[in-house]
Amino acid sequence: MILAWFSGREAAEIGVALADQFAPQTNSAVSRGPPQSGAAGSMEHLLQRADSDVRPLNLNFYKKAKLANSFKWRLIENGVARKIADQVTQSLVLHLSQGQIPAKIPAASRNSAEIPSSPSDRAKAQHLFIRGNKFFEQGAHSEAAALFEEAVELDSSLAEAFNNLGSSLSFLGRYDEAEQCLRQAIAIKPNYSDAHGNLGNLLRMKADLVAAEESLRRALKLRPTFTEARINLGLTLTFLGRLRDARACFAKVLKAGPRNAQALQGIGQVTALEGRFEEAETIFKRIIDIDPKMTSAWASLAGIRRMTSADGEWFRSVESIATSDVHPLEEANLRFAMGKYCDDIGDFAQAFRNFKRGNELLKTASVDYDRKERSQLIEDFIRVYSQEAISNIGAAGSSSARPVFVVGMPRSGTSLAEQIIASHPAASGAGELRFWAALVAEDAGLRQRVLSESARPKVAEEYLRVLDRSSANASRVVDKAPVNSDFLGLIYSVFPNARVIYTQRDPIDTCLSCYFQQFLLGLNFTFDLSDLAHYYREHQRIMAHWRKVLPPGFILDVPYEELVSDQEAWSRKILDFIGLEWDPRVLEFHTTKRQVVTASAWQVRQKIYKNSVARWRNYEQFIGPLKALRK
Repeated sequence: MILAWFSGREAAEIGVALADQFAPQTNSAVSRGPPQSGAAGSMEHLLQRADSDVRPLNLNFYKKAKLANSFKWRLIENGVARKIADQVTQSLVLHLSQGQIPAKIPAASRNSAEIPSSPSDRAKAQHLFIRGNKFFEQGAHSEAAALFEEAVELDSSLAEAFNNLGSSLSFLGRYDEAEQCLRQAIAIKPNYSDAHGNLGNLLRMKADLVAAEESLRRALKLRPTFTEARINLGLTLTFLGRLRDARACFAKVLKAGPRNAQALQGIGQVTALEGRFEEAETIFKRIIDIDPKMTSAWASLAGIRRMTSADGEWFRSVESIATSDVHPLEEANLRFAMGKYCDDIGDFAQAFRNFKRGNELLKTASVDYDRKERSQLIEDFIRVYSQEAISNIGAAGSSSARPVFVVGMPRSGTSLAEQIIASHPAASGAGELRFWAALVAEDAGLRQRVLSESARPKVAEEYLRVLDRSSANASRVVDKAPVNSDFLGLIYSVFPNARVIYTQRDPIDTCLSCYFQQFLLGLNFTFDLSDLAHYYREHQRIMAHWRKVLPPGFILDVPYEELVSDQEAWSRKILDFIGLEWDPRVLEFHTTKRQVVTASAWQVRQKIYKNSVARWRNYEQFIGPLKALRK
């Protein structure tokens, strides 16, 4: 078991307590500027409490990370702006990671590089650092991490050791700890390109894509020849749906090194997302010729077509690699591909074993899904956007009918609905935009109050600019981020003339399809069937609320099973609902030339097929926690 270290509940509780003591004193000051300018006294008090209550506990890096995470999110819950919460949390982590600092030193100037170490300690730390590097090069990441940790305890100014410790912990799947170490390295040495690059890659893995892009661009600005950072930036841009920019990143790397397998893999992924599957298959096979153990290339072959028993040799090769000494996330990648192969050929028991193994590996590497937090989020939106609040919503942000939101659970048919609409000549598909989720993440107050009338026009203007980047001419632009299901009250306050397509699919088919899809670590509710059942119920709860409080004509329910059985009738209903004239081209949606940056990139380019309906019956003996969803 990789994560024997996952036991930081007490540390998390301490983080919450510290935040509750800090935030009430600083809300007014923090809102006007960084902690050192408006809340120096409170910051000083916080660090004193950290010295008296936390430092004696001798928390390891992981528990410090748990404390910091709970502290930051509690600050945000208490109304502190996201940027300020990040700054305060970083100050706290820096303080706890270094030796005792006299209280007279201002919080703004505290930096681990200023902590004196004896020449003897620095020499020992350097020796440990060199030894750790040797273990790291051999792939012995546990041993390397232990040595790097000893090194930074002796010399807390050693940015390189913090960076390498962060890299080692990343390989071990200890991502929260790794992030804290990398941020510590940057705090010590702000222009340290390796640390910025490693942090960007880690944030990409954790699905914090906007922050990942920022870190990776910083790394490249500091070192334009940083090949790994450029490849990871390309991968990040791919997930963000900016395929042209992603391809440019990979092409630049390949210009200098035409056989760079990682850059070729990126080009292959972009090519597949653009719908050129045969070309993508040729690229993936070329990568395997260059590097026969390139796990991502092997796995990608399974995602660009339906596998058959003729692909048995592919399966045997992948199975051999998966059972060798590969990184857990690389094994997970292969396990999902093996599961798809087995599902395609009808070996359902073996398919489920592989999917289960892949999800167990992802769950081990991710932060636990927080059921309590998920339920509280839904409760907050139900309370804030009550029937009374909606009735008295006031002036909108915009009268535009241009935005169309396709929402629902992941894997419920959202990509299919988007592709149908985007096949109309007057419409465009923007993919899964993160605008509304980011807005709520940046302003925790939006969980406690309706967006003010004065703020709505600015939000509307910003969002319409985002849609313009997708298409400047389309009269309807589709945002198909499933998570927008949570934010329909907020969206209505800004765009009451927008329209929402809500795709629904059999609950077990939906959840099982999520379980069979390899998502980024941020979608941690998909890695466990019980967590999926909880998430689905909360999703149902918020959608039932929106149907109750939002006016008729704002949401159209589209049952997936009916859409695939009577495509034309439902396509007509959808177009009529969003105000577009009928166009028969939407029936040929699978021929539409456009990028699809979702897990359904291959499926939406096939004609309507019905074999995904009631698919769960093939797995009935394995899906215990999901069965109750149909009652």
